[in-house]
Amino acid sequence: MEAENVNNHTKDETSFEKILVVGLGQLGLPVAKYVREKGFDVYGYDNNPLVMENAEKQHGIKKLDNFKDIDVFMICISTHRQDDISSPQIDGLMAITRKIAKEASNGKLVSIESTIPRGTTRKMFEILEHRFHVVHAPHRWFALEEDLHGVNQLRVIGGVCDCCLRTGIRFYDGVDHAEEKQDLEYYSGKKSYKSLGISMYSVSTVEIAELSKIVENADRYMQIAFAEDLYMFCKANGISFSELRDAVNTKWNVNILEPRDGIGGHCIPKDTRMFLESSEIKSKILIAAQEVDKDYRKYIQGMVKDMNQVNR
Repeated sequence: MEAENVNNHTKDETSFEKILVVGLGQLGLPVAKYVREKGFDVYGYDNNPLVMENAEKQHGIKKLDNFKDIDVFMICISTHRQDDISSPQIDGLMAITRKIAKEASNGKLVSIESTIPRGTTRKMFEILEHRFHVVHAPHRWFALEEDLHGVNQLRVIGGVCDCCLRTGIRFYDGVDHAEEKQDLEYYSGKKSYKSLGISMYSVSTVEIAELSKIVENADRYMQIAFAEDLYMFCKANGISFSELRDAVNTKWNVNILEPRDGIGGHCIPKDTRMFLESSEIKSKILIAAQEVDKDYRKYIQGMVKDMNQVNR
């Protein structure tokens, strides 16, 4: 953040009292509930009035339309097209950024928890005219295992600049000073700030934080695709996939997954596409994995069709 903006508005002693969670869907609502449980004054903002009404009535998340007095913006907006959940889109994210720039006070913290393409955080920083602390702290919350993998997971965080990172670390983890360790920056020290109590792994650039999330899901995509490929191999050669999988998985560092209906859901296909689109040099192995998933889907559909014909 530029020095002239820091002097009057963005001292390290920034307080965090009034928190706004933007987007109260599958990710945002658990985040808002967690923040409220931590004793913060929590508000919510969502374009869907029914979603907002449910959050207010069922979970005590107060509605807020004007962003003037907010200390922290936690952005949890979906980053896929409405008509195709596997296609990335950040239009909504940019619209919210413009609203923050227009209405919010200088020096506040903007934390992007949504999964985003490489370069998005700096674009937002430019829209915000360098007047805010901006970090990317991609979520690792998992709906199907929320007890084990809830909002308070260890996660990666990166800032547009050092003061952004320090402010983000304090909000999430309550840490107030840094020390160097093995060429990576870790934060530790006296817990003197009210925080979310979430352990954070800081990285040197916000681009690494952006890539960390989409690479996590791209890696998962490849794991599933290999399981699909192996399944088709076994079927073509008269081998029991389940027995082979169980045998191989007895090795300590192997975990072949069980393929099901193809690689779907809100995150993995979309985030894999984000990774592929993040560079002019495309990942050949991921492109091959996409082809495997297409073949596997056709194979499964053919099996279902054959079974239906037999059962007629």
